[in-house]
Amino acid sequence: MSQAESGNEESFQPTDTMREIQHYFATTATASSWITSISVATVHFGAPVGSALSAYFGHRPVVMSGGLLSSIGMVAGSYAQDLLQLYITVGFLTGFGYALTWTPTVTMLGWYFEKRRPVANALASTGECILTFILTPSFQFMVDQYSWRGAMLILGALQLNLCLCGALLRPLNRHVPPKELEEKEHELELLSQPHIDSRSSNNRSDSKKLDPLKVKIIRYVDYTLIANARFMVYSMFGVFAALGFFAPSLFLVPYARSQGVEEYQAAALMSISAVLDLLGRVLFGWVANLRLVKTVHQLIITVILLGIVLLLGPLATTFTQLALFSAGYGLVFGATVAIHITVLAEVVGVERLGSALGFFMLIRSSGGLLGPPLAGIFIDKMSDYGTGFLMAGVALLVSALFLLVLQQMNKKGTGKGKDVNLENGKGHEDLKHRNFNFRKS
Repeated sequence: MSQAESGNEESFQPTDTMREIQHYFATTATASSWITSISVATVHFGAPVGSALSAYFGHRPVVMSGGLLSSIGMVAGSYAQDLLQLYITVGFLTGFGYALTWTPTVTMLGWYFEKRRPVANALASTGECILTFILTPSFQFMVDQYSWRGAMLILGALQLNLCLCGALLRPLNRHVPPKELEEKEHELELLSQPHIDSRSSNNRSDSKKLDPLKVKIIRYVDYTLIANARFMVYSMFGVFAALGFFAPSLFLVPYARSQGVEEYQAAALMSISAVLDLLGRVLFGWVANLRLVKTVHQLIITVILLGIVLLLGPLATTFTQLALFSAGYGLVFGATVAIHITVLAEVVGVERLGSALGFFMLIRSSGGLLGPPLAGIFIDKMSDYGTGFLMAGVALLVSALFLLVLQQMNKKGTGKGKDVNLENGKGHEDLKHRNFNFRKS
């Protein structure tokens, strides 16, 4: 269950439940949206922990532990007596459980496939689309029959299936060679001290061997990624994309209800979005696998289109118009989610994907934490759920600017590693060659 990576995935509570909780505790949309925000932020902050634990203990036991923890959090949340208890149980416990399941699973998927990685990522993520299509109307029925507490209790039981999924992971041993670790550490030192002359840096490289403790640290948490300029630019894309990913799936049903759409018709909008989301992931994952265009170019196009679709969202006021909006949103959203992990693997290399996912999620956490509350503030101030879509659309268009910067860096071959080499003159030709090999890894 890859619930930590996309907009639909990041809405840990179905929108029907969020609305019922808001009414039950007589609170605002902003206050209830913090449940989702804490879950999202915990997933992001916990991603490096999940990556490090899976590198030490193995991916299978970590994923199984995460599934159990997410189930406990959801079940405990069904007995919550106030919002604070929901923040702790559904927000923190379930979110941390998702962090322990998602990061190791996506890392293993990147290891399993190479040539067909875009299609593999797309197909693996379609499970959530199928679940959303089935669960959204089912959850509305469960809320009506058993209240939001009973619905969350059932959802908590379903989370135990994550333990079974973790048990089916086939372990692989893909550690970075010690020699390569030393090259990464040396590069980080040069980037942090660009004033070092070429002769002293070469002598230092030859005479100094990497501390065994540092080798262990880099093996589990590759902190040298902070010296990778392309990775940091891509992480900033993730921050602004996170601002826009979460709000639509959180506020689509309440917006439809505010426009006079019937309850079950409003819930059906999520199912329509999920079906087109599924189609978008499979179709555009397959297109990415054909290598007709660079994957980052494809991602730029889909992110811009997604932002435009969200900006047009408030114009939809009838069920037919909302159904068309949901279909367009689902299709372009699926196209975006299908390839953005593939782009990350291309930026850092598959061997570093585990640590990269952890740091990427950690950096992106600010967007995940602020997205729903910001949308909730606009909604409370304007008394219009449509303003949440406007905020999300603007954030996604801003995120596309960072992808354009990344594309230019790829085109011109820039980045800190190369800048340091140019500053230190021709004596760094060997380091250029090593940095090139390092980026290919």
